[in-house]
Amino acid sequence: MKKAIAKQEESEYNEILQQAVAVINETRIKVARQLNIGENAVYWKIGQMLHERKLESKHGNAVVRRLSADLKEHFPEMGVSPRNLWNMKKYYERFCQSLSKVQQAVALLPWGHILQLMQSIGDNDESILFYATECATKGWSRNLLVNAVKMQMYKHAVLNGPANNFERTLSKEQISFANETFRSSYNLGFLNVNGPLEELELEKKLVEKVKQFLLELGKGFAFIGNQYELEFNGKTRKVDMLFFNRHLKSLVAIDLKIGEFRPEYVGKMNYYLSLLDRLERAPDENGSIGVILCATKDSVEVELSLDGIEKPIGVADYQLLLPKEKLQKVLTDEVKAFESKKKKT
Repeated sequence: MKKAIAKQEESEYNEILQQAVAVINETRIKVARQLNIGENAVYWKIGQMLHERKLESKHGNAVVRRLSADLKEHFPEMGVSPRNLWNMKKYYERFCQSLSKVQQAVALLPWGHILQLMQSIGDNDESILFYATECATKGWSRNLLVNAVKMQMYKHAVLNGPANNFERTLSKEQISFANETFRSSYNLGFLNVNGPLEELELEKKLVEKVKQFLLELGKGFAFIGNQYELEFNGKTRKVDMLFFNRHLKSLVAIDLKIGEFRPEYVGKMNYYLSLLDRLERAPDENGSIGVILCATKDSVEVELSLDGIEKPIGVADYQLLLPKEKLQKVLTDEVKAFESKKKKT
């Protein structure tokens, strides 16, 4: 009995710890966003001024060089090199005609991320909005953004619509946020997997790098545990990974599969969610949500499997991306290119 109580207390403490970590990380992200917004507002206005003065590289180089030198005297710590001033002009011209939601999403990002998006995406505002939102909600570094663009994550997300039954099983207040939170595909490239692996190995790697996995999952997630035991009617069941989402106020169960999606996985997840709602859910919490994470899925098969299921369940696939050596080369080349550009500015 004492052992069971100690186990429960340890589980409760781990939940408190993970939620506290999530709160701190989320606050830090909010502070960084505010700093980005202020800096980018300055860059936007300078870019607008250069645009309205109709300065072009042919006849405006001398003016911009002089402006850069004088601004450095007043603000020696600001990035006001001639190259960066021209980038401010490009920034304004690129987004001044964009929808406000695109402008607002981009304004949250660090300046280096904005330059990367302008360089690699071009004029596709929908793609820009997707990557900007991913960066803002998941705290992507510039290298992760570079990698995501190279792997065409936006294209993959567009081709794979939401594979869930949230419209039927969640409250109106939860549906929109759940569809924004849970995606149809996840990028697990941070695991650096080079070959075949078993489900328990995949789970172990995700637990070892749970911080990165939390970033990939998105806002408000706290990790509770893996192989989480649910005891009922003399039998024990184990949930592969259990999380709590503060915004949805719901437990989130993830079932890991190394192969393709199978219809029987839905019934198993439905049972897990019933146990969680009966044994673990607090009185002030919403119903538990399940995510079946598979290597591949067929959208039609998923839709048929979820038909008639009353518990909220989503099915997502995952990408392991490049082998470790290739992934490292991509990132190393990008870092070198970025450092080379910094030295020139």
